[in-house]
Parts: sequence; C-alpha cells; structure tokens
Amino acid sequence: MNNSRRSFLRNSVLGLAGVAASGNRLMALSPARKEIVGLQLYSVRREMSASPLDTLTHLARIGYKYVEHANYVDRKFYGYPAAEFKKVLSDLGMKMPTGHTVFLKEHWDESKKDFSDSWKATVEDAAIVGQEFVISPFLEQSIRKDYNEMLRYMDIFNKCGELCKRSGMRFGYHNHDFEFSELLNNVPLYDHILKNTDPSLVIQQLDIGNMYNGGAKALDIMNRYPGRFQSMHVKDEIESTRKGEKYESTILGSGIVPVKEVLDLGRKSGGTVHFIIEQEAYQRKPPIDCMKENYAIMKKWGYK
Repeated sequence: MNNSRRSFLRNSVLGLAGVAASGNRLMALSPARKEIVGLQLYSVRREMSASPLDTLTHLARIGYKYVEHANYVDRKFYGYPAAEFKKVLSDLGMKMPTGHTVFLKEHWDESKKDFSDSWKATVEDAAIVGQEFVISPFLEQSIRKDYNEMLRYMDIFNKCGELCKRSGMRFGYHNHDFEFSELLNNVPLYDHILKNTDPSLVIQQLDIGNMYNGGAKALDIMNRYPGRFQSMHVKDEIESTRKGEKYESTILGSGIVPVKEVLDLGRKSGGTVHFIIEQEAYQRKPPIDCMKENYAIMKKWGYK
C-alpha cells in the first residue's frame, strides 16, 4: 500500500466520521457464484474524480464489465445517487458487485445494540446499486491495540454480516499491510480477524500485494486458511524508489508476486470468485494504459 492509498484511507475515515474448518466446507457455506474479473476504481482515481462517465466509458471499451468503488460520500457514488449510478453502469454494460466503505466504531451504537442510521444507509445503497459484497478496508488503531476490543469488534463484524445478509449481500474485510506486521497477544492481527469472524457472514478480500509491505505472502496465507477468500485484489509489486514503503504496485506479471500462481490457487481452493485488479503506482505510464495492459494479461492467463 503506497502513501497515497494510506492517505486516501485516512481521509475516508475522517470523511465517514460525520455521516477453521476445511476449505470445502467453507466454500459450501454460500451458493456458487459466477467468477468475475473487475477493476478497483481507485486505480484510476484521478480520472474518476475529473470525469466519472468518460472514465467508465473508456474502461468499458477496454472490456471491463465489473468495477469496485472506492468513493461513497453523502450517499453518493462518485457524485451519483445509488440508483443513478447503477443506471450509468448498466448503460455501459457494466455492474458494480463490490465496493469499499470503511466501517467505523461509531457505526455501532452499543447502548442500542444496533447499527447507526448512516451505516444502515450504506448497506441500503449498496443493495440498490447491486453489490454482492460490502467491504471495509481499514481497522482503527484503538481496535488494533486492545485484544478484548478486537474480539468485540469481530463480533460486530459478524453482526454486520447478518445485516448485509438480510439484503442478499455479504460483509467483508480487505487487508493492507499492518494486519501482518502488527501483533496482538503475539499473534498477527490477520489471524485474529480470520479466527473470530464467521465465514458464512464475513468474507475476506485478500490483497495479494499490500501484504508484502507487512512481510507476508499470499500463498502462505491462502494455504493456511483455504476457502476463506471469496474476493481478491489482484496486484503485483516492485521495489519502490520513493520514500515510505519498500514496495509499490506495478503491471501484473512484471514484479515479485507470483500472481498467476496465486490466482490459480484462489480458483482451486481459496473460494475466490471475484478477481479485482488494482494498481496504485504506474512508473510514469498513464493509469488507463496500465489498466488496459492488466486486463489483457488477465485474459491471457484465462481470467476474463
């Protein structure tokens, strides 16, 4: 995860503040879903900020049929209410079965044992736009430092899964790097997350690139927790020349991540049905051109 992505998540959190069983058994907990290849729209964040419609049109021409959002503010996706954004996508032959919205502690009212109205609206809008997965990509620092709070929060994750399930969706969590580098009771945070969430209610979106900055590798995690990764951020990494983090993302197949091997394991035993391309750094190439290359590589590998 590069510094711009980290800043984006922190800003998202501030913005939102206002408003081990067998793999076969785990995969059997939900009905079979169609395998898709999509794009995390953070990959073209500047283009989406400047002109969502033109950017989506360009992506549709490349061949993308599925996208994942990283922008939900004041009950709007990239400036469009849910029903309108769904129509924009539909008119381009596209769908948005998944999206990122940070779930915060304030979205759960402990006194009422219920979710806040703002989070209920988030889930409602996700259902309107046609999402299958409602994914939170962050854990607040206070949760990461307190074991009892961590366990309580994972129970709330399960409750959020129940809330999403009532609308025909699943709740999910997306990793970055700290889940592997930070320990709680001498155990990596990611192990706490997987061991204390119900896989029938909470899916995991494994970002196969972010974890490198946390000292972890996707193949190791997937072999340890088969069937847990219904969604995957497909990403490659190279050593970064910029300050901050050791690795930055790059064109698929040109870095140090064995991407094709990870994809195949996800398809075979990871339970993966959503393969979501993401690239956050471009090595001076236009982002749209990178997304075209990535899509072609996925097709060559048999993912389309």
